[in-house]
Amino acid sequence: MRLGVDIGGTKTDVVLVVDGTVVARGRSASGYGADDVVERASAAVAAVLIDANKTWADVQSVGVGVPGGVVDGVVTYALNLGLERLDLGGALESAWGMRPVVDNDVNVAALGAWHLTGARESSLAYLNLGTGLAAGIILDGKVWRGSRGTAGEIGHISVDPAGPPDADGLPGALETYASGSGVTRQWGVDGAIARDVLDAAERGDARAIAIRDQLYFGVASAVRVLTLTLDVDQIIVGGGLSALGDPLVAGVNRVFADWSAASPFLASLDLAGRVRLMNGEQPVAALGAAYLGSDARAIAPGNATGGAAHG
Repeated sequence: MRLGVDIGGTKTDVVLVVDGTVVARGRSASGYGADDVVERASAAVAAVLIDANKTWADVQSVGVGVPGGVVDGVVTYALNLGLERLDLGGALESAWGMRPVVDNDVNVAALGAWHLTGARESSLAYLNLGTGLAAGIILDGKVWRGSRGTAGEIGHISVDPAGPPDADGLPGALETYASGSGVTRQWGVDGAIARDVLDAAERGDARAIAIRDQLYFGVASAVRVLTLTLDVDQIIVGGGLSALGDPLVAGVNRVFADWSAASPFLASLDLAGRVRLMNGEQPVAALGAAYLGSDARAIAPGNATGGAAHG
């Protein structure tokens, strides 16, 4: 039995997986700060085990996805969780008696998407449109992290030197156009969420419409970057903004159509045909974490980011 834990910025999602099937799942609020994150994750896992009438003795492996940089189980710069640096793998091993494999949450979601789509022999990118924007990459069935763990951090790519600045001051970055934080930063209203901006666009607000159109442009540009740099077979779009569903797909496809009309080369790439939305109800990151803990193909040689799971 595999245990997968996705510690998100607001919610912690836990699944138990047997023979590829989720047999138990629980979601609860994530903690803030080192002690609270560990305690709440442990409580979430305990609740799922009790609900499934299982104990740690039944668990063969455990994987954990978490925002931020992750090297050898140590998490850094996970600001939404109040973590500057935490040996999460070690802390959870002390709490659980089993060391988890820990990785960045978008990498873990990519692994989950790879399993859910059945693309076992293909390449795939998971484009996460959440609070931020980043991609998890699967090449030859392995999570690809790059030489320093920054592969897929495409939100920092600038696509318009005259565009609005991102949180770090970079103008026209993909994350500014195609993430929840970027949409609300452009809107400039305290306490607003991305849904507020999109609702205003539906009501005909000109500035909101411009921000929405830039969202479509940003998602299309992210797909273009992933295609031109990696030529992956599939790009799975997930994260909170993917809940926009068909209107998002239609808006992005309009951008693709404009590019294809201007460029026979871009038309030949079939950008629209490579993209699909992930079902928002799927526990994609938690499922990926479950496979992270026990799937040897998930860790590319030289790029492991967590201790080996044991039990």
